[in-house]
Amino acid sequence: MFKLIAIWIVNALTLLALPYLLPSIQVAGLSTALLVAVVLGLINTLLRPLLILLTLPVTLLTLGLFIFVINALLFQLAGNLVDGFQVGGFWSALFGSLAYSLISWALSSVLLGKSRR
Repeated sequence: MFKLIAIWIVNALTLLALPYLLPSIQVAGLSTALLVAVVLGLINTLLRPLLILLTLPVTLLTLGLFIFVINALLFQLAGNLVDGFQVGGFWSALFGSLAYSLISWALSSVLLGKSRR
């Protein structure tokens, strides 16, 4: 349970850092970042696997690069669902989703370390 809450907080802090890297992405505050982290988690858990399955032929043709498009569209969807979180457009969503993934992965691995099995 602690690890889940820690990852949630790391993801929210990552969302707060994104406007400094990409000015076209805006986050209103910490409460908005916490809400967006939950929404992105739910979207990635429920919607992403279905979209990857439906777009499998295109993903195979592009050697997996279409997954970046899916991630950008889902990031932009979160921007449309949550007030106070704005994504400027597709390219902002693409670079924002990449930065969000890389920063949250790096912070999680540094702060939480490797998980023991």
